Amino acid sequence: MESLITYAIYVHAFLGGVGLITGIGSIVVKKGGRTHKKMGKLFSIGMIGSSLISLPIACMPGHESLFLFVIGVFTIYLVLVGNRSLTFKSRKKEKATSLDLAISMVMALFSTAMLVFGIYGIIYGLANNILFVVFGFLGIVLTVRDFMFYKKYGTSSNEWLLNHISKMIAALIASFTAFIVAGLGIGTLLTWIMPSIIGTVLIIYWRRKMKVKVKPA
Repeated sequence: MESLITYAIYVHAFLGGVGLITGIGSIVVKKGGRTHKKMGKLFSIGMIGSSLISLPIACMPGHESLFLFVIGVFTIYLVLVGNRSLTFKSRKKEKATSLDLAISMVMALFSTAMLVFGIYGIIYGLANNILFVVFGFLGIVLTVRDFMFYKKYGTSSNEWLLNHISKMIAALIASFTAFIVAGLGIGTLLTWIMPSIIGTVLIIYWRRKMKVKVKPA
């Protein structure tokens, strides 16, 4: 059993490495080009594959990691929604599909449960309560933005692109944080904060660069 877990960890690390490298590469290369699209696909495959494997690993005896499990769920959600945003380019003013709503709804329920459990933990002094509160609140904010995007889609020509950029960069930052904290074992305050700060700057930069004026109704 332990050898199987070890093998899974190696595959998880390999796919995560592929995701991180291609994720960084997709930011550097020209957006919308063939290389960017290929790297984006490899990033998505690497991140989702690595995150899916991390979920059972994080629950195994001797390998329990609440942080790894939560990051895994968030990464899967971010990559899925980020890629689903691309499909809105050809939808024009069509509404979100059942799949779009389901992904965001599941994440909203998961985030709400984390937030409630985190608050409960603060009240009764349980461990890891801050982690639950922070990620629970973040998940709720992100999913609320999803539903706002689904509702108002069609008022601007590139809302789908702005949503795609935000979600994919956030997924890259979440994975990079997991690599530093869980992979390298560096759990300092700086390693928790710096990736998020850098990611926020990148998101703001690209959103401002790609944003166009809202079309008049």
